[in-house]
Amino acid sequence: MITVNPFSELAELIPNIAMQAYVVAMVILVFGGTMLDMAHKKSAKFFFNNSEKAAKFATNHLSTGDKTAIALKTMTEDVLTAGEFCSTKRRIAHLLTMYGFVFFVVATAIMIFCYTSPAEKTPTILPLLWHIGAIMLCIGGYWFWFFIRVDVAAEGNKWYHVVRADLFVLSLLATATFALIWSYLQTYDVSGWEILFFSLFILSSTVLFGGVLWSKFAHMFFKPAAAYQKRITKADGSRENLPEPADRPEQFGPGIKREAPRHY
Repeated sequence: MITVNPFSELAELIPNIAMQAYVVAMVILVFGGTMLDMAHKKSAKFFFNNSEKAAKFATNHLSTGDKTAIALKTMTEDVLTAGEFCSTKRRIAHLLTMYGFVFFVVATAIMIFCYTSPAEKTPTILPLLWHIGAIMLCIGGYWFWFFIRVDVAAEGNKWYHVVRADLFVLSLLATATFALIWSYLQTYDVSGWEILFFSLFILSSTVLFGGVLWSKFAHMFFKPAAAYQKRITKADGSRENLPEPADRPEQFGPGIKREAPRHY
C-alpha cells in the first residue's frame, strides 16, 4: 500500500490536467489568503515599523555577517528543530506535524505533476514519503489535539471545544486521515467507498488551503520572521522597544505557588 502511487490509479477517472489545476489553485489560494491576512491584520506593516523603531535604540552595530549568522541560527534552532518550545512533548509533536506536512505536500506535488500516468513507473520513495508524511501528521496532530492543545485543559474546556483558530489543525488532520483511508481503500479495491473518502480528502484539503484567512495557516510564514527579529533585537541591544528593567528588590518572598503549565 505505502509504495503505491494513489494518483496514478486516480488518473483513470480524473484527467491529469484536472489534478494539476487543483494543485495550482491551492497554491494561489494560499498565496492570496496570506496576502489578505497580512493586509487585514497589518502584520507586515507592524513588523517593518517595529524593526525601524527598534533600530534607533540599538546599542550594538550588527554587520552583514552577524545578521547572516543570526538568520542561520534562527533557521536551525527555531525553525528546523523547533527550539522555541520548552516542553519536549510539544516540540516532538510539532516536529512530527511539520515534517509530515512537508513530506506529504512535496510528494503530492511531484507525483501529480510527474507520475500520474499508469504507464510511468513512480519511484518508490515518493509514495513512501507521501504515506509516511500523512502518518507523521496524524501522530503529531492527534497527539497535540488530545494531549497538548493550548488553552483548553488550562481553561477548563473539553477537547471538543472548537474555535476558529482550530480550523488549521482540524483540516490538516482531516486531510491526512482521509488521504490514508482513501489510499487503503483504493489499493484493496473496496468498491464505492474509495470515492467517498477521496471526496472527503479533497474537501478537507480545500478547507485547509482555502481557509488561510480564517485559520492559523499563515503562521508558518510569520513565525520565522518574528523569531529572527527577536534575535536581532537581543543582539543589537534594542530590546524590541521595551524600557530598561526597573530596579526592584531581589526577593518578594515565596509568592503564590502556581500550577506548572501542561501545554508548553
